[in-house]
Amino acid sequence: MDHWDKEHENNTTNFILVGSSDGSDNVSEQPQTPPEQEAPRQTLFDEQARPEGQAYSDGQARRTEAQQEQQTWHTPGYENVYGNTGAADYTQAETGRGVRKPKKQKETKYVTRKAFVIALICCMLGTSALTVGGYTLASQMGIGNTTKTVSATNYTLAKATGSEKTVEEIIAMNENAVVEIRTESVSQDMWMQNYVTEGAGSGVIVDTKGYILTCNHVIEGSSKVTVRLKDGTECEATVVGTDAQNDVAVLKIKANNLTAATYGNSDELSVGDLVVAIGNPLGELGGTASQGIISALDRALTVDGKNLTLLQTDASINPGNSGGGLFDQYGNLIGIVVAKSTGSDVEGLGFAIPIAKAADIAKDLIENGHVTGRPAIGVTIIDASDARTAQQYGLRMTGVYIQDVTGSEAKEAGLQAGDMIYYFEDTKIESSADLSGALADHKPGDTVKLTVVRNNKTVEIKVKLSEATA
Repeated sequence: MDHWDKEHENNTTNFILVGSSDGSDNVSEQPQTPPEQEAPRQTLFDEQARPEGQAYSDGQARRTEAQQEQQTWHTPGYENVYGNTGAADYTQAETGRGVRKPKKQKETKYVTRKAFVIALICCMLGTSALTVGGYTLASQMGIGNTTKTVSATNYTLAKATGSEKTVEEIIAMNENAVVEIRTESVSQDMWMQNYVTEGAGSGVIVDTKGYILTCNHVIEGSSKVTVRLKDGTECEATVVGTDAQNDVAVLKIKANNLTAATYGNSDELSVGDLVVAIGNPLGELGGTASQGIISALDRALTVDGKNLTLLQTDASINPGNSGGGLFDQYGNLIGIVVAKSTGSDVEGLGFAIPIAKAADIAKDLIENGHVTGRPAIGVTIIDASDARTAQQYGLRMTGVYIQDVTGSEAKEAGLQAGDMIYYFEDTKIESSADLSGALADHKPGDTVKLTVVRNNKTVEIKVKLSEATA
């Protein structure tokens, strides 16, 4: 407590105000005033409380005046009003003793409306970023019902970068992108009776708009094509375009929320790379997956009279797998399964069309309905390169025969149905594969010399090549 001069020690006890720990001033031992009597205003050092004849010191008088100015005593019906300092708040100059400074109250801090709005916006942006990031990752991983937009006409071949995936991850990414294909075609028997034949194969969704890449031989000659998705949904498909020369075809279905495969870069493959084949073996086991490696690159083969350059794999390939997907260790589509070698002594020989070539063909078919820039003579042909086929058509010699003349340039040149194409320039033609190979070295608009056999005589004819439209 405050120290007083010794001359006050014997004075009558006065009531003083003591500052509380919370910064508020409370009255100590203040006498109660009856409610019906209004207490008169008192000063801290009332004249009546001072012993008669005893005067105040200068310091006391000054302090008393200051305190009287700073405080107002409580009376019924009034509220105590205190100054900024308590009764003990005096300076060292006044008393010569120590100074007790008043305790400062901590100022309550509030968040401004502007700061609150900014913080709320930041939280919303952060939540949106996390949501979009998770959605994108799930789409890329093929998780849940999320899909990402993939285009078969506006694409880039994915580079072989990043971490390799497990076989399970590769299958999870692409199992919904591989479909089953069933075909129906009408044929005639020897008694000229019509009957329906059914076929089966596989396909790969390469565009979320519903475009499906498959092999031409899977749907060739079909009157009806049905696609069955992984979830069991069946859709009737339309044929967008075909390329018999490279055994590629594109179908289109109407469906929503499709999962499409991502093109890889088949030009960057190496022998020994891991691959996974997904397809519909035997036409009944849709969604079957098998793993293997790339056994060889740029394998030149003749398949059904077509010269093809293919990827070779030891992954299990069976009838019905044609048109299915071959995926690399990053889950990207790098080939369309096209054939396998058959025979009792043959195992582990499967082949696929490199996606670098198949993707370009698919883009042309989608945009134009045919492969552009490819030369054609303007005729349809019969490949009677084997004796059985020649006998079936009543031909005396094996070879490639003109079945019909369809192009205006070929008609003007004088080509006729029944002509056997003997030479194309200096290349002898013995099969349709030979003719396709000879055409590949030219472009539309070139004039070439054909040597044909007509009525047991050879005839040389010059014809201007047109652009193939089928």
